[in-house]
Amino acid sequence: MSTSKAIMSSLTHMRPLTCAASASSSSYPSRLVPYPPDLIKWVTKEGGFVHPAVKIAHSLHSNGLGLVTNQQIPRGTDLIILPHHLPLSFRSFDSVDSVLAQLAHPIPEELWAMKLGLKLLQERAKVGSFWWPYISNLPETYSVPIFFPGEDIKNLQYAPLLHQVNKRCRFLLDLEQEIKRALVNLTPDKYPFGDQEVHASSLGWAMAAVSSRAFRLYGNKRPDGGHVEVPMMLPLIDMCNHSFNPNARIVQERDTDNTKMQVKVVAEREIKEDDPLLLNYGCLSNDFFLLDYGFVVDSNPYDHIELKYDGALLDAASMAAGVSSPNFSAPAPWQELILSQLNLAGEAPDIKVTLGGQEIVEGRLLAALRVLLASNMETAQNYDLNTLKSLSAEAPLGVANEKAVFRTLIALCVIALEHFPTKIMEDESLLKQGASGSTELAIQFRIQKKSVIVDVMRSLSRKLKLLSSKKTVTAEG
Repeated sequence: MSTSKAIMSSLTHMRPLTCAASASSSSYPSRLVPYPPDLIKWVTKEGGFVHPAVKIAHSLHSNGLGLVTNQQIPRGTDLIILPHHLPLSFRSFDSVDSVLAQLAHPIPEELWAMKLGLKLLQERAKVGSFWWPYISNLPETYSVPIFFPGEDIKNLQYAPLLHQVNKRCRFLLDLEQEIKRALVNLTPDKYPFGDQEVHASSLGWAMAAVSSRAFRLYGNKRPDGGHVEVPMMLPLIDMCNHSFNPNARIVQERDTDNTKMQVKVVAEREIKEDDPLLLNYGCLSNDFFLLDYGFVVDSNPYDHIELKYDGALLDAASMAAGVSSPNFSAPAPWQELILSQLNLAGEAPDIKVTLGGQEIVEGRLLAALRVLLASNMETAQNYDLNTLKSLSAEAPLGVANEKAVFRTLIALCVIALEHFPTKIMEDESLLKQGASGSTELAIQFRIQKKSVIVDVMRSLSRKLKLLSSKKTVTAEG
């Protein structure tokens, strides 16, 4: 957890590769240098285009800077165009045999941001870097959980995210040691980070900078006609904030010579005066938004909670719901076969299931409950798995079976809520008392997780009430 105690930095002309811990979400994070170059002027000087109405301003959507327009802009208007040489990407490596490429090679794809982060650190340390006007405008701090104090990591109260935070912290500490071992015998002219020493804190800063700002766009064509996916840091474009209802989108196309790829931001709809420019970062859960971007989306329609498929837990939920004779812990052979088809049993099963999001109940979990609470093997086996996995399929195994499934799921939600040390009302009270910085983010995150569970319970209760109003007829006779 030592990476959560970031080294406080005093930036000098030598640009030490450290990261300061974010102090408060109510104040805007400082940029790397007090008076960085004008980013819009740099983009246009390097052959890019920025619509005259687009300006950099403090954002009401986030605790930082964003892009706004000072006049109405019609749909379809080009807002920003970056020529091929302005994005910072993997293709910026000097060669596949470079020291930097060798350091990046063993980094797992799951942590792709760290690969590009190594290049970012190299350019940050390099005197006279082409990208310095862009890099100097990057925030000095990031509000991602790897920089939370230990107490606020605990304040997240959600085991799957705690696991990811711990995993990233350990990765950064291990990577620091691996880099030191790999570079120990290099001559100064071969050292990829100038005269700067790389620490877990600086690696964390670079990974956070990339994960919160880079876009995964397409690069060169593959033999099959598709494109290689390439993470890119897009100067100025990456100052657009997030919305599930964006007013702009990113477009890649050939330049006027049809030789190089350029990246554009185009108005998706009419943009009013003083409106921020908003892009959709993706249909992500709050786990990813907090881990990679450092913010939480209220009422996120894609947020969910992660549970472990566990027979004993489901038996307890069924008994709490008053469902008789649950056999989740000891399924019949025919039920075990279906669980294997759902990849919830057998060799190397995937026992991570979710509640919430677009599905409300993950299909595999729903199908498992329908099958395990069914008493008639022939009836259950008459339905294909896709039907059993669909919440919109109305009581495929009968009303009695469906009511037992919904009661069990509601009881499972109650158990999940009880695992949180605090209640929503208590969390809201803490926010009203003036929690700030990482404490505020942690509380907001756990409120949203609990709200997901409450919303699932309400949705299932409505479905249960509707079923109860119907004549109880089962498909099992």
